[in-house]
Parts: sequence; structure tokens; C-alpha cells
Amino acid sequence: MADTSDNVETLAARTVSLIGAPTDIGAGSRGASMGPEAMRVAGIQQALEARGVSVVDIGNLSGPINPWQPPVNGYRHLPEVVAWNLAVHDAVHAEMRAGRMPLLLGGDHCLAIGSISAVARHCREARKKLRVLWLDAHADFNTNLLTPSGNTHGMPVACLCGNGPQELVEIGGKVPAINPKWVRQIGIRSVDAGEKRLVHEAGLEVFDMRFIDEMGMRHAMELALATLDVNTHLHVSFDVDFLDPDIAPGVGTTVKGGPTYREAQLCMEMIADTGRLASLDLMELNPAFDDHNRTADVAVDLIESLFGKSTLMRK
Repeated sequence: MADTSDNVETLAARTVSLIGAPTDIGAGSRGASMGPEAMRVAGIQQALEARGVSVVDIGNLSGPINPWQPPVNGYRHLPEVVAWNLAVHDAVHAEMRAGRMPLLLGGDHCLAIGSISAVARHCREARKKLRVLWLDAHADFNTNLLTPSGNTHGMPVACLCGNGPQELVEIGGKVPAINPKWVRQIGIRSVDAGEKRLVHEAGLEVFDMRFIDEMGMRHAMELALATLDVNTHLHVSFDVDFLDPDIAPGVGTTVKGGPTYREAQLCMEMIADTGRLASLDLMELNPAFDDHNRTADVAVDLIESLFGKSTLMRK
């Protein structure tokens, strides 16, 4: 890993583009559509600028409204999910082509299909390797045959790995968009039985909460970040339900037993230490379930750590 001071300088030299995606089209609860504005209210732009990062807020993407309909063939709102993900893909890819770091403000986690397919496309064009850190309580590897709800926010990793409807798996121009061996899942603690089988078959590397309890967050992150080099594009997809609900109640799918505040800070600081962070999703923040925007404040604090804020006192 690179020297921390060099990493901060590298990140500070980047321009970050805030991209709002105000929809809960793939979720089972309403309210994640308010997530981007909650992050702005919590001061995400000002926090990054205080770290020396240049920030451009391109505003919110537009897309179809949530019709709140039952699933059809195992998918809820598939046409609308496709439309939103195409908009996300195009916006994220455009910002990377312009040399800016995209920070997608969700919105529910189905939008990672568009975001990560754009990142994978950029990596193919730039001849870079890709590493995806999936910070989440859920593996999000469901399919329409397994899911009881049809909510696509439980399917993005499967779709990115080629297991999903044609309209979603083809976003980005290559099927599958990513190789499952590029993914490291951290904080997982809620996986359906059939989904668990698919995760094992795909070969996803998962550092679940038992692993973190037994081995510690430091060891989990060392393994998740191993073999990164100067030609690696590091993408972080941060679902707020990764965090324990005691510190982050503002999500629609809370699962007890997640990382503590200090464990989450260590996770973010170790990512920052690599100097390889190149794109970021912040997903599933739901102000309808929050307490005075407390979860948004925690999320901003953790994102600051991704960009170099540290409690380190040693040289």
C-alpha cells in the first residue's frame, strides 16, 4: 500500500462529481429516492472540499416514477429499473471519460448495475484491472427464480455477473459486465438459502460478519485489498445497511450485527491508504426511516475517511 500522505495528495488532486439518482424503483420500501438530497443536507460537498477535493455537483438524474406494482415474471418494475440504470450508466461513464471521479448518490442499490457496468466499460477502454468492494449486509446475488419479492435491489451483483434479464446484463456492452472474482463482499450477514448456493458457485470472495468477528476488520480488509497495484481501478459500492442499525437506522433493510462505527472507520481508512479509490456508490440511504438525518451524517463522516480523514496519530 502507498504512503498515506501521498494518497491524500492524490485524492485531493481529483475532481469528484456528485451524481444524484433519486429513485427507490428497485426497493421494497419507499423513501430511498430522498437519499441524494439528505446527503446534500448533511454537507457531502462541503466535507469533501474541506479535504482539498474539487467537487462538481451535476444534480439529479431523471427517470420514470415508481409505479409500485407487484412483480411480473419475478421482477418488479423491470422497464423502469432498466431506464434508471441506463441513465446511471451514461452519467457515470461520461464523468470518468471527462477525468472526474463519480460519486453516485442513491437511490436503491439496483442502481449499482448501471454504475459498475459503466466502471467496467471504462476499465476495458483504459486497459485497467477492476476491483469492486461491496460493503453491504446482503450479498445481492438473487435472481427472479429465487427472490420472494422481485425487488431488483437484491439482484445487482448477480446481474453484473451475467445472471439476470437481458435488458440489465447487457448494460455497458459486455456480458457479463464483471468477473465475480473481481468482487470482495464485506459485512455480509443476510443471505437467502438459494442465493448462498449461487454465491458459492460463482466464487465470490465474502468476508461476512462471522469472519470479521473472528479475524477482525483489519485482517478482512488486508485480504480484500490484497494485490492492488497502480493499474487497478478500485470501486466501492457502499450500501448504508452495511453499518449496524444502532448507528445507521436510516435504511429500509436493517440487519442487526453489522460493523460498529470504529470498524467502519477502519474499513474506510484502509481503503484510503491504498490510494486506488477511483469511483464510489453511496446507496440505500432512506430518510423516511432516519432520526434527524443521523444516518446521512454518519455516511458523510465515513466518506470523508475514504478521502483521507484519519484518526492516525503515529508517523
